[in-house]
Amino acid sequence: MASVRRFQVTFDCADPERVARFWCEVLGYEPPSPPHGFGTWDAYWQSRPEEKRGAWFACGDPTGVGPRLYFQRVPEGKVAKNRVHLDVRAGTGLVGAERLATLEAERDRLIALGAVHDYTLYADGENESCIVMLDVEGNEFCLD
Repeated sequence: MASVRRFQVTFDCADPERVARFWCEVLGYEPPSPPHGFGTWDAYWQSRPEEKRGAWFACGDPTGVGPRLYFQRVPEGKVAKNRVHLDVRAGTGLVGAERLATLEAERDRLIALGAVHDYTLYADGENESCIVMLDVEGNEFCLD
């Protein structure tokens, strides 16, 4: 049996720090401390050549359980639906109206952070409700 390996999830985006800080709020993640020798991230970025400033940012689960999220600046914008997306497990173990109410409360919290509600898939007797959202750069994710 193979051992479990740690991994990170990488996002291509236009503004890495903005997107990373959004996901910190969504997931309770934390950004890393600035690199050694710098008191702030701003000081670090000012030390870099202009074309490299703000080129990446990362955040991680403070418990060390979840994957690291890495955000890298790319020149092109998003042009199609994500092939991979995150499911934010806000309603795990809940069913029916209680699940939907929990998901809607989380939807409203995330909208206040800059997310956009795309659409809601309502329970249909086979699947429970979930809500499809867009992050601050339009990347799809689900509340389930």
